Amino acid sequence: MLRAGIVGLPNVGKSTLFNALTAQSAALAANYPFATIEPNVGVVAVPDDRLEPLAQLVKTQTIVPATVEFLDIAGLVRGASKGEGLGNQFLANIRETDTVVQVVRCFEDDSVIHVEGKVDPVRDIETIQIELALADLATAERRREKAQKNLKGGDKLARAELEVLDKIQPALEAGRAARTVSLTDDERAIARSFFLLTLKPTIYAANVDETTLASPDENAMVTEVRRIAAAEAAECVVICAQLEAELVALPPHERLDYLNSLGVSTSGVDRLIKSAYHLLGLMSFLTAGEKEVRAWTIPQGTRAQTAAGTIHSDIERGFIRAEVISYEDLIAAGSTAVARDKGLLRLEGKDYFMQEGDVVHFRFNV
Repeated sequence: MLRAGIVGLPNVGKSTLFNALTAQSAALAANYPFATIEPNVGVVAVPDDRLEPLAQLVKTQTIVPATVEFLDIAGLVRGASKGEGLGNQFLANIRETDTVVQVVRCFEDDSVIHVEGKVDPVRDIETIQIELALADLATAERRREKAQKNLKGGDKLARAELEVLDKIQPALEAGRAARTVSLTDDERAIARSFFLLTLKPTIYAANVDETTLASPDENAMVTEVRRIAAAEAAECVVICAQLEAELVALPPHERLDYLNSLGVSTSGVDRLIKSAYHLLGLMSFLTAGEKEVRAWTIPQGTRAQTAAGTIHSDIERGFIRAEVISYEDLIAAGSTAVARDKGLLRLEGKDYFMQEGDVVHFRFNV
């Protein structure tokens, strides 16, 4: 399961956003630093409008969506890389995630104390970036020492590691993220073995107030966050965490009506969840039967036999064929039987590359 860590300075809206994401008040959203000490964990469904119509078509009431695990991690302060505040714990928690959601405060509110005394999203991003880069720099230096020793022993991989470190370390020394460094696919594979914090894919969640939500382009702070995200090839989602947390108490149709009244067509939480799900190049294929309709998470470019193993290792081991139809074709046909009569169902072999929204039945024998 994809694990996304929600990070940021204290009092920027991390726990409020976590509450909205998990549709519960599990996190303590308090107006003081370190309200979250142990990371709260919530498993969140990936919004997927295809599941309900598919369930109606196959006449089942059981729907199992794809999921993302979100961690609400304690706020970071200056000096975290040296253990200040809850720095060591903060860094350890981030290390366990696949992707990072950095909440950046883009609203003024005198009643909500800012740890630096003034709201400045650029400074806040730089503070976290520098602390993570310093932590990564220490990791890179240790890795360099190890690679240099291995190189003397004739280890060929050690030379490749040193070449990658030669590219990454200057960026870290300048306080920049490792993910901003241009690397080949082979070099990036080596870099991933270093487990650097700043190599993790990142989404910036620009947390605005309700009045800004409908026209974020007019908010200078949001513009700055978007600029930084674009420069890093990261993503930026504008969200009002407080509003989203309040919407949890409303029925789904009332939530949408209220958002529409504010001039917003979709939930920021939904956009954030989808961004986190797709940031790592993940996709969903679907299975549908009388027992359940389910979305299964796989990396883009996964072959059919490997995808079958997502359901059960026996299906992968005994794979014969995949019976495949696109979601759109199945819904248009109205039933599997009609789709088969129209020739819309395809039999694919083990090397077929799965596509987003494929509805699949695997044939296997063990």
